[in-house]
Amino acid sequence: MLWVAWKMLTGNRVKYLGIVFGVMFAALLIAQQAGVFCGLMLLTISQIRDTAGPGMWVMDRTVQYVDDIKPLADTELFRVKAVPGVDWAVRFYKGIVRSRLEEGHFEQMILLGIDDATLVGGPTRLLMGSLADLRTPDAVIMDDAGYRRIWPGEPFRLGRTFEVNDHRAVLVGITRASRTFQSFPIVYTRYSQAVVFAPRERKVLSFVLAEPAPGVAAEEVCRRIEAATGLQALTQEQFIRKTIGYYLAKSGIPLNFGITVFLGFLVGTAIAGQTFYLFTVENIRQYGALKAMGAGNGTILAMVLSQALQVGLVGYGVGVGLAALFGLCTRGLVRLAFHMPWQVPAITAVAVLVIVLVASLLSIRRVLFVDPAIVFRG
Repeated sequence: MLWVAWKMLTGNRVKYLGIVFGVMFAALLIAQQAGVFCGLMLLTISQIRDTAGPGMWVMDRTVQYVDDIKPLADTELFRVKAVPGVDWAVRFYKGIVRSRLEEGHFEQMILLGIDDATLVGGPTRLLMGSLADLRTPDAVIMDDAGYRRIWPGEPFRLGRTFEVNDHRAVLVGITRASRTFQSFPIVYTRYSQAVVFAPRERKVLSFVLAEPAPGVAAEEVCRRIEAATGLQALTQEQFIRKTIGYYLAKSGIPLNFGITVFLGFLVGTAIAGQTFYLFTVENIRQYGALKAMGAGNGTILAMVLSQALQVGLVGYGVGVGLAALFGLCTRGLVRLAFHMPWQVPAITAVAVLVIVLVASLLSIRRVLFVDPAIVFRG
């Protein structure tokens, strides 16, 4: 009977492709928009993930996400170091500065200041230069995307100079860094140099990066730091979750993408449901003939559901495949974010299953109550 159901489904190619298109469109829109949403969320935490080395971030108690900087006094570093269970701790500066280029125009940059002695928190994927070059006077390392944005079409060249807060900066390296939510060029330098570049403030320390001692859980050390200093201490994973949670709760990003996904779901359901219903009505005599030959309602129900699931499987595969192809083709575009974790295909599969079940429910009642005598009527 399942083979008969498949032959009935594909007998009218136009209506079959119409049902598949409705499911495919919904799957494509849901997966693509969910992938862009996940890509945007990754941008918000990119600098946490790129900062290699520390297992804990210590900050002001009121900080809500990674770009919500509340400067600390430099003495907080020593208070954190004195907490039992802390293996080491270093200073870290993060801020946005305005630079003046040799060409005369200005550019906003994300300035990161890493520890002078250890260079912990510095770039790890260097394309040109070395991390040790930061120890030279006025030295900075810039990310490759930022370099291309400032000097489009020009090859990488070290030794370029520009001004930051009326101080000379010399480019000594190029690194590959993850894109940020602001999409500004990223500049790394030593902490002592970053303080010179940054606008004057009474407090300049953005974060204290720390590592728990061997054998001590990072969560336990964070609790000790908070109890001893009154600061907020988070593991890297906790800080990532806190940052994503802030954007989910306080920004309009989830609502905007949620509306788009919901509209895709509605349109897919409407197209698939209407087309599948018309397909069922056109084949009502065939179902009547099957009933006249002794097929029960359970068999007819299984046929309709199998048709819906077959359409759903084809539409889901094509839709998610096109969404993945979209992400692959746009990977090199700087201004577009796309990331498809396993949760995206899983959520899309659930949505497609609901669509095909709703579409089949619109037709099941008509099929189950069909009179076998309809075969003999004119």
